[in-house]
Amino acid sequence: MKAVQFDRHGGADVLKVVDIDIPQLGANDVLVHNQAIGVNYVDVQHRQGGYYPVGLPLIPGIEAAGIVEAVGANVRALQAGDRVAYAGYMGGNYAEYTRVPVDKLVPVPDEITFEQAAGGLMQGLTAYVLTQQVYPVKSGDWVLVQAAAGGVGLMLVQLAKAYGATVIGTVSSASKATAARKAGADHIVLYTQEDFHASVMGLTQNEGVHVVYDAVGQTTFEQGMRSLRKRGHMVVYGQTSGSGPLMLDVNRLSGITENSFAGSLTVTWAAASHYIEDHKDLLACARAVFDLMAADRLKIQIAKQLPLNQAADAHRLLESRQVAGKVLLLP
Repeated sequence: MKAVQFDRHGGADVLKVVDIDIPQLGANDVLVHNQAIGVNYVDVQHRQGGYYPVGLPLIPGIEAAGIVEAVGANVRALQAGDRVAYAGYMGGNYAEYTRVPVDKLVPVPDEITFEQAAGGLMQGLTAYVLTQQVYPVKSGDWVLVQAAAGGVGLMLVQLAKAYGATVIGTVSSASKATAARKAGADHIVLYTQEDFHASVMGLTQNEGVHVVYDAVGQTTFEQGMRSLRKRGHMVVYGQTSGSGPLMLDVNRLSGITENSFAGSLTVTWAAASHYIEDHKDLLACARAVFDLMAADRLKIQIAKQLPLNQAADAHRLLESRQVAGKVLLLP
């Protein structure tokens, strides 16, 4: 089968198409014939060799959707021909076939396309967990979504609006502003042209927002913290610009010390994978995400679909920060 692999860290050019054997199944495994593969920024970080160490050589990828080709001896829940998807699993996913443990798979309803599943499951699960479990967004909340035109950002905007919040989205360009506004953002801040903290405080009559969802990190963390109201929540789920402060003085969360923030604040790093480790939780969250898609309350914006052998171009698109929505690879 064809796969994309890298054996050293570096730029997108280290991604090479290789011919390898189709994986052999263990008793609890399923062989998935991938139909669409999601490309995520963490794939770029794995390739770069940055914050997330990985063993080499590596076939990257953390999500895909496809058709069950074969099942292991102990697998009873699935059979050949079933439509499935998986997310948050690194099993050699930039490939025509992937061996996936059965408890990492979720069924894909007939009304959801493979492109929607691969383009929306990982980021949909992340957005659902962030807005319903990490900080349950409710009617009347003010929500700040950093990088609101990114894959997760667009979904956070949609879900926060669906749950009754007023949403402020930060973006870097006019085209991304259009995408975030189309997703439902009430207010857009071009952080490349204006101070987003000042804009947030102006919009909220100097009260600040209830929650900040931030996957940017270093360049936004401090001002994001200053944009919170008392008892606000900073929810970090990524760091595309580099890590935030290595050590955060907990006293700054109090609101009563010099140079502190609003007060009684909560800061958390939230990984969706920690909320869906149990297969029952994964199935429940995936079902909720697919139901939201089917009801058109969560729309998947596919920015680009490329053949598998153009994986390097897919990575360059993500690194350019000029793409709004999801990039897919099609085997």
